[in-house]
Amino acid sequence: MATPPLTPRMLIPTTLSPLGSPRSNKSTPTVRPEITLEQPSGKNKSTGSKSTKLFRRVRSVFRSLPIMSPMCKFPGGGTRVHENHVHGGTRVTGTLFGYRKTRVNLAIQENPRSLPILVLELAIPTAKLLQDLGVGLVRIALECEKTPSEKTKIIDEPIWALYCNGKKSGYGVKREPTEEDLVVMQMLHAVSMGAGVLPVNGGGGGQQEGDLTYMRAHFERVIGSRDSETFYMMNPDGNSGPELSIFFVRV
Repeated sequence: MATPPLTPRMLIPTTLSPLGSPRSNKSTPTVRPEITLEQPSGKNKSTGSKSTKLFRRVRSVFRSLPIMSPMCKFPGGGTRVHENHVHGGTRVTGTLFGYRKTRVNLAIQENPRSLPILVLELAIPTAKLLQDLGVGLVRIALECEKTPSEKTKIIDEPIWALYCNGKKSGYGVKREPTEEDLVVMQMLHAVSMGAGVLPVNGGGGGQQEGDLTYMRAHFERVIGSRDSETFYMMNPDGNSGPELSIFFVRV
């Protein structure tokens, strides 16, 4: 019996993904990881109606917008750094992340495997903040207006006036974690500290905005009063104190 002739096959050219793995030119849907992050232990289970929360948030936004202080006021106090630990502080996990050409995001978690307890969008380009951190100490102050009858926790305020190293830099906005935020946190759930670049989606949006960079570290959370709270990003070597300090103050 004669052997049938071999049918020639066309070779499909491939390109390399940002991580170096082969990827076909034909776009394929990105497989998102399953979100297995745990609820934080301090999560408040008693929440009000959506309309009530929306009204309070809108009211707080309009109340905070007129704030235009000449320069930020960093809260004082007897905070001391000793052996890579701030006296009176609670250790949490903080992650700075975002596309290099867009605004930086800050996510605070109880630990790398829990859902964020706070997500902030800061009016500072991601590349600029990471560059400043490479040069020296960065101090960020977030201010909002204080009212006598205020019962909202300070980190639950929706918007703050933002100062970076004493210079007015727009606003910081709190928001609920998006699906993209949770995907980033899930991809980093095994990372306690470090910095790098995360793979972008195949849709091309990330490539237009630059690499999705991140920096994760231990933060010390210090509650000074109901109107002041501070997060100190600790240097892993424990010798030079905090590299980044974020102050929340009601004035």
